[in-house]
Amino acid sequence: MPSPAVSATLSAAASPAASPAAPPAPPPKTGWTNFLIDNFQKGGPIMWPILIVSVIGVAVVIERAFWWTGRWMRRDPKRIEKVFTAIETGDVTEASRLSRGSRDPVLRMMWNGLNHQHASLQGALQVAAGIEIKRAGRFLVVMDTLVTLAPLLGLLGTITGLIRSFSFLGNEELAVQAVTGGIAEALIATACGLGIAIFSLIPFNFFTSRVSNLEFELQTAATNLEVMLEAQTKAQEVGIETSATPSSATRSSI
Repeated sequence: MPSPAVSATLSAAASPAASPAAPPAPPPKTGWTNFLIDNFQKGGPIMWPILIVSVIGVAVVIERAFWWTGRWMRRDPKRIEKVFTAIETGDVTEASRLSRGSRDPVLRMMWNGLNHQHASLQGALQVAAGIEIKRAGRFLVVMDTLVTLAPLLGLLGTITGLIRSFSFLGNEELAVQAVTGGIAEALIATACGLGIAIFSLIPFNFFTSRVSNLEFELQTAATNLEVMLEAQTKAQEVGIETSATPSSATRSSI
C-alpha cells in the first residue's frame, strides 16, 4: 500500500493530464461591413437599384455642399457697396473696373450689365442672372427625382418580398423559413428606400432655399443698378438742358 506522500505526489502529477479541455474560441464578431452586406443580400434584387440611387444621392450632396461652401467664400459685399458708390457718383467706368474679374455672382451680373447698358441693360442683367441661377440650381432636379424614386423602389421591394413570401405558403416544410425571408426582404427594402429619401430631402430643401436667396439677391442688385443708372442718365440730360438754356436765351436777346 503506497504511503500518503506517494499518493499525493501521484495525484499532483496526474492532475495536469486530467485537467479539462480549453474552452472553445468565441465566434468572430461581425462588424458593420458584414452587417450591411448581410442585409443587402437579404433585401433582394431591388437593393441594386437602391444602391445606385444612394451612391448618386451622396455624390450630389457632396458636390453641392462644396459648391455652396465655395460660393460663400467668394462673397464680396464690400466690393458691391463700392460699385454702387461709384455708380452713385457717376463714375460708371470705375464701377465696371471694380466688378470685373470677381467670382461673386452678384458682381459678375453687375459687370455684364454695366458693359452692355448701351445695348440692353435689362436684357444683359436677365441673361447674367439666369446663368448664375442655373449654376446654383444644378443637380436639384436629380435630388428631387431621388427623393421621389427612393421610396418607390422601397415599395417595389416590399411588394416583391411579399409576393415571394406568399408563393411558399403552399409548402408546409418551407413555409416558415420562406415567409420570414420574404418579410425581411420587404422590410429591408422599405427601410433603405425611406432612408435615402430622408437623407436627400433635407439637403434638397436647404439647397433650394439657397437658390431662392441667391435669386432674391440678384433681383435686388439688378433693380438697384437699373434705378441708379436711370437716375444718372436723367441727371445728365437735365444738366445738358440746363447748360443749353442760357445760350438759347442769349441768342433770343441778341
